[in-house]
Amino acid sequence: MNMLKTTMLLAALTALFMALGYTLGGSGGAMISLLVAAGMNLFTFWNADKIVLKMHNAREVDAQSEPNFYGLVANLARRANMPMPRVYIVDNPNPNAFATGRNPENAAVAATTGLLSMLSRDEVEGVMAHELAHVKNRDTLIMTMVATIAGALSMLANFGMFFRSERNGLATLLAVLIAPFAAMIVQLAISRTREYGADRTGAEISGKPLALAAALAKISGAAQAIPNPVSERNPSAAQLYIVPTHISEMFSTHPATENRIAELEALAEQMGSGPRRSALDPLSRG
Repeated sequence: MNMLKTTMLLAALTALFMALGYTLGGSGGAMISLLVAAGMNLFTFWNADKIVLKMHNAREVDAQSEPNFYGLVANLARRANMPMPRVYIVDNPNPNAFATGRNPENAAVAATTGLLSMLSRDEVEGVMAHELAHVKNRDTLIMTMVATIAGALSMLANFGMFFRSERNGLATLLAVLIAPFAAMIVQLAISRTREYGADRTGAEISGKPLALAAALAKISGAAQAIPNPVSERNPSAAQLYIVPTHISEMFSTHPATENRIAELEALAEQMGSGPRRSALDPLSRG
């Protein structure tokens, strides 16, 4: 059901791109928009991991340079029956993590130094299991492609505002105002759906849903308070992280942290992994 919903949302985003192209340039503009969207998706398909990792100046680590962190990810990959992803660390005090890559065979996961210093080993394990879940569910490619098209829509809208003619000025004005907003809604819907799925799958991989809940409680506030230069320069990067970097419930790329924690606590009860205790309770933060 999630895959069907995501496919429909991605198709809607492409249709918006074509509709805006038609408003600006007629049938020719729609065809050009379709070709541009296809080209961007093809480029992103093959280069998503390189784009994201370079954006963050991530450094690759291995069993020699970072034995604890690398070993933790390797153990989770074995439990998930997945190929071992490349492992990266980002020198950034903002506590966060992300995954990227077009498929499980060409994936990478990364955590910031801020996250690794703030969380316990069990909590880091919960976070990285969540990121591996994104890879296993093939979320990373779709979310990066959505961000690419949404960004292009905004660029096309700005182009239309600058070059709109008097003859179709009203239609163009409506298109350039409505299309980017609609694209943003589609992008956020895809991201929020994926986060819930990755929380559940990640908890099943690690077997520790309460550890992930505790990690979310610890890092969510800090991630919004501590500056993140990457997401400030490139707002579309915010959807890649495990927790959002900006406070805005309406336009957040993630569900509310409290809702995610509640879902994980309910899952913990189902799994019989421990008594139910709110991860927001100071006693559970460890």
